[in-house]
Amino acid sequence: MRALCRSRYRGRVGWLALILLAVVGANTYGQVRLNAWSGSFYDTLAQRSFWALGNELIAFLVIVGGLLALVVSQTWLQEMIKLRLREWLTHDLLDRWMAPRRAYLISHAGELGVNPDQRMEEDARALADLTASFAFGLLQSTLLLLSFVGVLWVLSSQVVFQLDKQSFTVPGYMVWCALLYAAAGSWLTWLVGRPLIRLNAEKCAREADLRFSLVRAHESAEVIALQKGERDERAILNGRVNGVVNIGREIANGIARLTWVTSGYGWLALVVPVVVASPGYFGGAMSLGGLMMVVGAFNQVQQSLRWFVDNFAAIATWRATLLRVMAFRDGLDRVGDGAPAVEAGARVTVETHPEGKLAFKALSLALRDGRAEFDTPVVEIGRGERVLIASRPCADKAVLLRAIAGLFTSGQGTIRVPPPHQVMFVPARPYLPLATLRAAVSYPDDAAAFDDALLHAALDRVGLGHLIPRLGEQERWDKILAPEEQHGIALARLLLHEPRWVFLEDTSSLSREHQLLVRRIFAEELAHATVLGCATSPDLAGFYTRTINLRRHGADFEADEAEPVTVIPLRKVAAV
Repeated sequence: MRALCRSRYRGRVGWLALILLAVVGANTYGQVRLNAWSGSFYDTLAQRSFWALGNELIAFLVIVGGLLALVVSQTWLQEMIKLRLREWLTHDLLDRWMAPRRAYLISHAGELGVNPDQRMEEDARALADLTASFAFGLLQSTLLLLSFVGVLWVLSSQVVFQLDKQSFTVPGYMVWCALLYAAAGSWLTWLVGRPLIRLNAEKCAREADLRFSLVRAHESAEVIALQKGERDERAILNGRVNGVVNIGREIANGIARLTWVTSGYGWLALVVPVVVASPGYFGGAMSLGGLMMVVGAFNQVQQSLRWFVDNFAAIATWRATLLRVMAFRDGLDRVGDGAPAVEAGARVTVETHPEGKLAFKALSLALRDGRAEFDTPVVEIGRGERVLIASRPCADKAVLLRAIAGLFTSGQGTIRVPPPHQVMFVPARPYLPLATLRAAVSYPDDAAAFDDALLHAALDRVGLGHLIPRLGEQERWDKILAPEEQHGIALARLLLHEPRWVFLEDTSSLSREHQLLVRRIFAEELAHATVLGCATSPDLAGFYTRTINLRRHGADFEADEAEPVTVIPLRKVAAV
């Protein structure tokens, strides 16, 4: 609630809530008037007066017409509040998730970072819908309860008991009966339905696992087909489906048990108020209209009190969803702009170099099976240099690039980096957003940041002039374009942004023509750029002017106690 009050959406939600509050209050008043009308109506029937009946029907149409308008208004307002709550919650989670490096860091937070898409889409929607429904359902039930408890208390004086020729009344008799009936139903519902809270939370997790497996199989369909792995993938998916079915069976059994209580409670409510009020009616102190008013007020009171009974299963789902969203949101706040927690004194520090250079001081990267270090404790790279990272195994070079980006902090030492706006990373397979080709080439800047002439010139320079007519098309470019074409998009970005520092991941798998293109671009348009690269080839002979060695030390290397961090492919977080 505090987060909503601090957000820019508080006004939209607040005004809708205030209007809905007024409508709910008016609706409650209308219900009280309708209950009073019912008593007059049944008394009129007992009098067998046709004209009086006509007047009662006119009064009924007026009351019901007003109630109908209020119900329609209340329904529309509730749906709008659900929409605005979802808008706020989704944007709130996205703002936190898309803060610098948080999406990467939360993916390393274990169970907390699993299936963030579900938490921001399905869970956010369900939480917004259920919260609005429960909040105003509880509000309406409370107002009805307060209104009809007074009515029922007054009408209880008409229930007169006879005992040994003595007549007496019990103050608030019908109120106590309604409270007792609702309390018994609520207790039974809680007792029978409590396991549904755990089951619904587990259901959300298993549904998320199934969807993740389906998305993963879809994204890897080509590789699966090439390896003829459909049978194995089917076995994996079968396991996920069985998990959903099994938990669904448990939930179905739990709901069935709960239905014995809720449905039985509802059917008994048809006769319970008549039975408990019958002494007053049979004794003659209460008219038929009075009995109907008592029955109506009793039902309103017990329905308000049974709100918990009717909504227990949905409350279980709401609570499970709330806990998932809160855990995800709190997890995003905890990781902040930092990195996964490691032991004190065993963390790589990344800071800005005062002279705009790149420097490593006493750097030691903690890996699963040892540590990686440079030959010398201090390494500095100045502007204009082209430096090749040499290491064995080759994967250590990718870890170093992640450390420079602040995504890998397990280890010791300090990395001083150039200003972020001067740096661009070029991973082995560049990231292409789900947007138009123009936006993909302009990424991470806005699609309108560069005019057509610059975009056309950049694409022509990297040999992708045939894509110029498709700049306005929105496609899955990561699926449509060949790997070298995707890398060509990354080179076009470099030409547009003209960074002073370029960090190249492994490009050795690219064709000779493409590597020669890389060489020409850095010899002409980007001659001023400093390059830190991970791979070389005969076609790049002489391109690098300096080599720095990153050496691996074995598992028995001293200070090997730092907690390793899983390395994720750079394309998921790189700027290019």
